[in-house]
Amino acid sequence: MPEEQLNVGLLLFIPYRAMESRVFAELAEAGYADFTPAQARVFQRIGPDGTRLTELAEAAGVTKQTAGFLVDQLEKAGYVERVPDPRDARARLVRIAKRGHEAIPVAAQVVARVEAEWTAHLGKRRMAQLKEILGDLRSITDPYA
Repeated sequence: MPEEQLNVGLLLFIPYRAMESRVFAELAEAGYADFTPAQARVFQRIGPDGTRLTELAEAAGVTKQTAGFLVDQLEKAGYVERVPDPRDARARLVRIAKRGHEAIPVAAQVVARVEAEWTAHLGKRRMAQLKEILGDLRSITDPYA
């Protein structure tokens, strides 16, 4: 299909999926084969001090039940932990655990390599423009920005 016939959403999704596939392949090679894209969508939204499950569900665009299921899987694998919320003794926070902190730099290195490849392909100026344009789009598409 000619590029002019592809919609912008698909043109954004294709490179995203390519990067995501490389990240998960290298995570698996590094011993993190039990981490899925669905889990990552929740994991990526955990704040530095932890995040409530309802907030994770909303930010990931999934139901609270789905977020709970994914957090349960992540917790069993050692990527996250549930801890009391210091602001509300009845509530719990989901926080990144040791294994999660260990996986983050692995994924970040892959992302950096992919971005370097894309920069080599597009050139520094066009890559900077792409990031600026996507940042501008984020301001109207990401309610959590």
